[in-house]
Amino acid sequence: MASPRLRRVAARHPEVQFVHRCFALAPTPEAIVALFGSKERGKAEILEHWRMANRYDDEHRFRPDLMATRPFDYPYSLPGLRACKAAEVLGGQAAHWDLFDRIQQAHLIECRNIADEIVLRECAADVGLNVQAWEEAYRSQTVLDAVRADLSRARELRVWAVPTLVAAGEYVSSGARSEAQYEAWLHAVMEQLGRVPQ
Repeated sequence: MASPRLRRVAARHPEVQFVHRCFALAPTPEAIVALFGSKERGKAEILEHWRMANRYDDEHRFRPDLMATRPFDYPYSLPGLRACKAAEVLGGQAAHWDLFDRIQQAHLIECRNIADEIVLRECAADVGLNVQAWEEAYRSQTVLDAVRADLSRARELRVWAVPTLVAAGEYVSSGARSEAQYEAWLHAVMEQLGRVPQ
């Protein structure tokens, strides 16, 4: 929901660098069980969150009823985080964002299992990444360490929601917002930092 809005904000502010970091509410299957009591309950409750979020999505794109019919457990986050970080290794922040959006499409609209490396590989190919190089990065200790560093940083910053924006290590916006709210937040931060946009 947030990504298309943030892309439009970013396009209006080329002077601002948007840096993507990894954060996971449920990085492992065990985390889903710990949060919800069981994988089945986790899937059901998460899909209720989808339904609520879909009301506020600009295009009402999400398909929770389709995901409910899928036979696989609700996908946990770590494979997708590694996939995006591997894209970043190959193509910087632009590649990270492009693959993130493609994986979100596979997840929320196509209702595919984004914990499956085959699905992630197809998404990497779809955004034009060199799949062999992406696979090597995806499986590397360097990428796993980078994801873990991001998760550690998120804990330090007390990030608890998706999405969360952090500027200058202290200005925080948590949860989904309208495009106008993101724009207003960014403008307020830039004012505080003495960088008022022209």
